[in-house]
Amino acid sequence: MRAGKLQHPIELQRMTETLGPGRVAVQTWTTYASGRTELRQAGVSEFLTSYGEGTSTNAVFVIRWIPGVALSDRILHGGKVWNIVALAEIGRRRGLELRAVAA
Repeated sequence: MRAGKLQHPIELQRMTETLGPGRVAVQTWTTYASGRTELRQAGVSEFLTSYGEGTSTNAVFVIRWIPGVALSDRILHGGKVWNIVALAEIGRRRGLELRAVAA
């Protein structure tokens, strides 16, 4: 992973519950990590086999290692929300490859 390719700022967000007015549980997205990423457009064949054909936008985000990233998290990039559908470790805690679909 080359530092020069990490050009796009992103935020990783996780769903949290807080108590709102009237002590009612309110679910909100909270940013727990931010950094820079290499953004790759996913090929059509990569998503057709497991997610079916559709008109959604797919992308692959390559980031430096961040512990605790889960499929239930989401990515905020350029004002757009991306749901993580798969993740893979690169090397031994060198980086993560996050496959995402635009929400």
